[in-house]
Amino acid sequence: MRLQELAERLACRLEGDGAIEITRVAGIEDAGPGDLTFLANARYESALARTRASAVLLREDAPAAPCAMLRTRDPYLAFARAVGIFAPEWRPLAGVHPMAAVAAGATLGQAVSIGAFVSIGEGAAIGDRTVVFPNVTIGPGSRIGSDCVIHSNVAIRERVTLGDRVVLQNGVVIGGDGYGFARRPDGTHEKIPQVATVVIEDDVELGANTTVDRPAIGETRIASGTKIDNLVMIAHGVSVGRNVLMAAQVGIAGSTEIEDNVIFGGQVGVGGHLTIGRGAIAVGQSGVTNSLEPGARVAGYPAIDNGEWRKASVVFRRLPELKRRIEALEARLAELSDRAGATGSGDAQE
Repeated sequence: MRLQELAERLACRLEGDGAIEITRVAGIEDAGPGDLTFLANARYESALARTRASAVLLREDAPAAPCAMLRTRDPYLAFARAVGIFAPEWRPLAGVHPMAAVAAGATLGQAVSIGAFVSIGEGAAIGDRTVVFPNVTIGPGSRIGSDCVIHSNVAIRERVTLGDRVVLQNGVVIGGDGYGFARRPDGTHEKIPQVATVVIEDDVELGANTTVDRPAIGETRIASGTKIDNLVMIAHGVSVGRNVLMAAQVGIAGSTEIEDNVIFGGQVGVGGHLTIGRGAIAVGQSGVTNSLEPGARVAGYPAIDNGEWRKASVVFRRLPELKRRIEALEARLAELSDRAGATGSGDAQE
């Protein structure tokens, strides 16, 4: 593709030869002739001077590069779109594989693709152009929107609802039973039937082996635009807002409300029955045990203000030294106190 055409498709301002042929997108260190690279972080400006790429995506105010430039307000977003141009997503042909099991009462939209060994239960409905890869199970009464992509080994339980353009990576489980038990008088536990539903709204993506549990009553809901990484656990009755980001191995306990635009780093744990305010950020491996105000930024366990945590983490390494100094000061104070007491006793005798 000529660079001029690429600039137009990415809505970038071209500086340089628009007739250059671009064949792929590559990292700034690895790029060579024919490649488009990008600079989104000032830390890599030194690498820009050495790049062998034919063109680079960069900010409007970034320093000049030794190659053609596509200037834009958000080079990382432009990079993401460029990757899609040069590596369009493959999709199977429309149709139902002869080894799929589709219940007589299920409804399939136009141009859907159903792979081998897919099981679709009675009363389920799948929207137009949705792709279901092999070995997926879709329970009775489930509703799946249009233009969804459901990768292999996903399990969607009964009465689950998915919106449009939802992407489920391999091994996702939606609608598994929430963890609910009532203690009997003899100390054993009776399972609370988990019979409510899960709702996944439009444009949500769930990473591989992520699980979203159903509650006994009410619903578990993930609102539109939220993107969740691999191995994340969303417990029963949780409400996740719009455009939330969760990195891998996050765990959310039951009945917690997460408002819009929240960000959780990897391995963040959030307690149950909390409210996480709009735009709050929990740094990776934080343990959130209390509700967070909108815009809060926390770290550590239990999670505290991120700035305070950073200051405290510097002190942690010095705690043994500080303990020794405090003990020495206490001993010195005791010695001085003893001397002062002895002097006072001598004065009294006189």
